[in-house]
Amino acid sequence: MAVKSVRPIRLGMVGGGQGAFIGGVHRIAARLDGHFELVAGAYSSYPKRAHASAAELGIERDRSYESFAEMAKREADREDGIEAVSIVTPNHLHFPAAKAFLEAGIHVICDKPLTANLKDAQKLVKLVEKSGKLFVLTHNYTGYPMIRQAQEMVAKGKLGDIRLVNVEYLQDWLAEPIELTGQKQAEWRTDPARSGSGGCVGDIGTHAFNLALFVTGLEVDKMRAQLDTFVEGRKLDDNVQAGFKFKPKGNAPAAQGALWASQVAPGNENNLTLRVYGAKGAIEWAQENPNMLWFTPLGKPKQLLTRGGSGAGAAAANVTRIPAGHPEGYLEGFSTLYTETAAAIRQWNKSGSLGKKSQPPTVGHGLTGMKFIDSCVKSSQKGGAWLKVSL
Repeated sequence: MAVKSVRPIRLGMVGGGQGAFIGGVHRIAARLDGHFELVAGAYSSYPKRAHASAAELGIERDRSYESFAEMAKREADREDGIEAVSIVTPNHLHFPAAKAFLEAGIHVICDKPLTANLKDAQKLVKLVEKSGKLFVLTHNYTGYPMIRQAQEMVAKGKLGDIRLVNVEYLQDWLAEPIELTGQKQAEWRTDPARSGSGGCVGDIGTHAFNLALFVTGLEVDKMRAQLDTFVEGRKLDDNVQAGFKFKPKGNAPAAQGALWASQVAPGNENNLTLRVYGAKGAIEWAQENPNMLWFTPLGKPKQLLTRGGSGAGAAAANVTRIPAGHPEGYLEGFSTLYTETAAAIRQWNKSGSLGKKSQPPTVGHGLTGMKFIDSCVKSSQKGGAWLKVSL
């Protein structure tokens, strides 16, 4: 019997040209499982760099654009126009770029955080609802196999009622003022005009916060935060410590949580660690050893669960690509979200609706992240005061 072939989804990209970092990650992730074909792009706000970047990527000259506005209009008019776009620009361009493509009837995949400010995030939620199109926010750590395993274990009650949640994301690359040397990634991330009101809290704090909620399924009731800027002259925070009181579930006492994110912690590269403690047991996962998940049932020895090996179940297996013992993490996590996005787009093409199965992070998760940033900034301005929040 003949196997029906599945055509790759036509993909465009805004940002991610020469000298960029995250654009290359998205391109690898998009093609890893073979569901997307990159055919167009507006890779830089500088025309010469935009066209040079497109040429390096093998993009036809007539599909290399000098602005995202031009790209959205012309691609929407083409019979073979893009079906989805990846937005991999600095934060301040997320909203106008997403708006242009949603209004042109094109699905959007966007790097986090959602926007540069809460007001734009709220507007974007309404635009997505009005468009009926898919909007995906690439919180890539939610795509790791052992994070899916952890989420399933919590949902199935393996840990009992959750009591404590601790998440850390530590780096050291901004321990010195490298933004003053012209380092591109540091330059825009420490600029309020392009990054928004949060520095470290928006860049990596949102990842840590999203991961904690994704695994536990908890909702925040109250929170407090202290934002610090340790590097002299820096305009945004480079360290954040936050505390949470979660909404109670059933008759169990409300869980509490703590988050620490820093970009000035020497000896740390991408040290993202999650610990969840319940009445019946605990789990611990570290991003730099992504194949491993430690599970400790109360009163019993610690157990090591591994991706593709002992202890992992269907939740991990469903997003696993390679044999046990081989590292699988950062790029594959992104690719999992792209693959789930492709499935959602094909569902939309077939029925006109997105469905709910295996959907990656949405604009709603992005709004939660922006509310988190906004609440952290406000709490810190009030001396770390507790705030009642609705995230």
